[in-house]
Amino acid sequence: MIFVPVLLCLVLSACLPLLVRPLLVRLGIMDVPNERSSHERPILRGLGLAVLIAMTVSGVVAVIALAVTSPDIERWWVLLLIVVTGTFAAGLLGLAEDLRGLSVGVRSACLLLIALAVPVALLLAMRAFPDPFAAGPLNGITVDRGGALPDFIAVPLPFWVTIALVPYAVLFISSYINVANFMDGLNGISGFHGVIAGLTFAAAGFCSGLPWLVLAGLILAAGFAGFLPWNLSKPGAFLGDVGSYLLGGATAITSFAALLAGVPILATIGPMVIYFGDVGVTLVKRVRAGFKWDEPHKEHVYQRVQQLGYSHVAASSMTALCTLAASLLGLASFYVAPIWWIALLGGGLLVLGVYLALPRLLARGRGHI
Repeated sequence: MIFVPVLLCLVLSACLPLLVRPLLVRLGIMDVPNERSSHERPILRGLGLAVLIAMTVSGVVAVIALAVTSPDIERWWVLLLIVVTGTFAAGLLGLAEDLRGLSVGVRSACLLLIALAVPVALLLAMRAFPDPFAAGPLNGITVDRGGALPDFIAVPLPFWVTIALVPYAVLFISSYINVANFMDGLNGISGFHGVIAGLTFAAAGFCSGLPWLVLAGLILAAGFAGFLPWNLSKPGAFLGDVGSYLLGGATAITSFAALLAGVPILATIGPMVIYFGDVGVTLVKRVRAGFKWDEPHKEHVYQRVQQLGYSHVAASSMTALCTLAASLLGLASFYVAPIWWIALLGGGLLVLGVYLALPRLLARGRGHI
């Protein structure tokens, strides 16, 4: 059941560009180099449309498969449906930006609407269908580890906590969609991020006994894995806003849904630490230097690494390796007592610190001042 929609997503993501690419060429959707660009010639963009179609179709198949094969008492498919729908809405907003362009006000309003609708829908689903979260002690889902380690129990957050988290979710989801868009500036960087984030969520779903989360994570990973060859091979093509919004939406929505379902918070945010850190620190530095935060620039850490002479793939791989390290530290929270989570958090912040210092460290290694 799990691998049919995942394989479908991978095949569609890899093959659909054959149909989407001519359409984008006909529409003339090109990425022309500007102050923010790390490429020197116009490149076709908008190929994220293929990923959007692949993830949506396979997501719907996964929802149907989960609904048909799960017992009536288990309503996991409802959560997966909300994740798929919210992800589709984020990608659709990015597609509108690619095709027609949107004013800042309209784009911001749509982002906030998506970021509000998703947590409210998740809250209502968990309120209306408590049964899937009552399969074990403490009203949670018990994962038997065979005696080698204590059993893990995924206990959903109390209803009053989920209500209090709605404002946080609005800021969290809308911000990360923008963050993913800011970070989509090198070949490979978004594809690598989607694969790592997806596999991390799938592992979290496996560790917590949540099949809907396994499916959501694997579909995310498969969608962006299928795009990578098109991005990395000549003549190349970019995701466009449709792809970066899709990536940000899928990652943030899946992360928040997993948090509500009882996944340890460090496991839900591990894949996002590097991206949030890069964008946050860069924007603060620019504002303190007197620049407008929304002005185009090439001062993100990954861009400064590439400017030292490293290839797009090399710079993107460094970012991906740091994201992988932070993700693994987050997943480690399944296997240690919560009292040790502060140490894992410290490890994640250390990884972020190393990442932020990469331009200086690499410049010294190459003899730059």
